[in-house]
Amino acid sequence: MIKEPLLRSLLFIPGNQPKMLEKASSVRPDAFVLDLEDSVPVSEKRNAREIVASHIDKINETGIRVIPRVNSLTTGFIDDDLMAVVGSKIWGISVGKISTPEDVLVIDQKISKLEKQYGVEVGKIRLLVWLETALGIVNAHHICNANARLSAVCFGAEDYTNDMEIPRHMSSSNLDNPALAYPRTMVPLYSKASGIIPLDTPYFGYKDEAGLITDCENAKQLGFEGKFAIHPAQIDTINKVFSPNEQEYQKALKEIDAFEKSEAKGRGSTSLKDQVIDVPVVERARKLVNKYESVFGKRE
Repeated sequence: MIKEPLLRSLLFIPGNQPKMLEKASSVRPDAFVLDLEDSVPVSEKRNAREIVASHIDKINETGIRVIPRVNSLTTGFIDDDLMAVVGSKIWGISVGKISTPEDVLVIDQKISKLEKQYGVEVGKIRLLVWLETALGIVNAHHICNANARLSAVCFGAEDYTNDMEIPRHMSSSNLDNPALAYPRTMVPLYSKASGIIPLDTPYFGYKDEAGLITDCENAKQLGFEGKFAIHPAQIDTINKVFSPNEQEYQKALKEIDAFEKSEAKGRGSTSLKDQVIDVPVVERARKLVNKYESVFGKRE
């Protein structure tokens, strides 16, 4: 399975809004998600396909990953969506409401057929699937292991709460529905176990920065590596929370240094400021250093 190291912020752009697509080059998320699904009404689906298809090349010139989100298998729109967006200029395809591993296999076959038709290396286009139904969560483990094209699994809280017929309330002073605790734990758990990227649900209070920070921090603690943004104003906050900071980086470097010095003396663990530094601690520190340097570059 292919794993990319950095997908912190993924910005949704409604596919039927050309002005928003034209402004894409002015912001810097880790990925642009050109949406043909929930943000586009049924009457606008065809128009959105044409608009998105005509903007892919220019958005790709930004150097930022382009990931169209197509409509789900049950809608009857997915084939036309895929025909419009599959090509060498997109990094991946996002598909919602995945319920079974068989769904993933069907989508993989559809993409493979179009890759061959359009002269794209088969398997080049990554797949990001949304687990946002009760059945999808129940089948999460099998879905995460369904296909080598799969690079990320995304949790969708809005559709999940709709499927479960429960409310969703969130703000800086009101934690999310406790019923979301289980799926928000399971998605990153099964994703990490399968070697793919777990991505968290959007935070819809786009003017509520304090709530967004809390939501991102909670997601990070659960193991999510990134989060979807519904507004450009959310990008910097999401990127900041899902990136190691300078203090964490320096601490990790000291942990690695202390462990390596101890290891050279034949010891398998040491301590630093009354904290035990052993193999799991130093491996976590090395991952943090790699992530920091992939964002900010290596410090001399």
